[in-house]
Amino acid sequence: MAASFASRCSRAGRSLFGGLSNSSPGLFTTTHEMTCSNYLFQVTQQRNFIQMRTVLKVVDNSGAKKVMCIHALKGKKGARLGDMIKASVKEAHPNGKVKKGSTVFAVVVRAAMPKGRCDGSEVKFDDNAVVLVDKQGQPIGTRVFGPVPHELRQKKHVKILTLAGHIA
Repeated sequence: MAASFASRCSRAGRSLFGGLSNSSPGLFTTTHEMTCSNYLFQVTQQRNFIQMRTVLKVVDNSGAKKVMCIHALKGKKGARLGDMIKASVKEAHPNGKVKKGSTVFAVVVRAAMPKGRCDGSEVKFDDNAVVLVDKQGQPIGTRVFGPVPHELRQKKHVKILTLAGHIA
């Protein structure tokens, strides 16, 4: 009975007990192998572009709290630092300038994906964040919270840099 169960699990490639491996004898994997495989998964995990259905934090005082990316306006893969996206407002303050469900344009000011700089260093943030703008690229809010990278100057978003309190 146990042998047939083990053979069925090994044919499927995984078991209910965390997977079978050829290096460990028996039905269960050791905790050392499981922690090593989890560690390797975390090390090799890559950050991706901001793409469709990515939820982003809004870091201005326009009234929105969270938006979801509908479309990256530039590039095939997705948006990076300084790129413009079209987004839908998912959470908003009750007395804000934008309402929940409205479609807005936004500029990515913080991204978890690393971006290389000219001097060889790279910049990456802990979260994905945007500033809401109109079609011409002018910010809707009057303040920008948190650090903003100076790469926005190259992308012609100087107004966002002037509103920011800290430039990284």
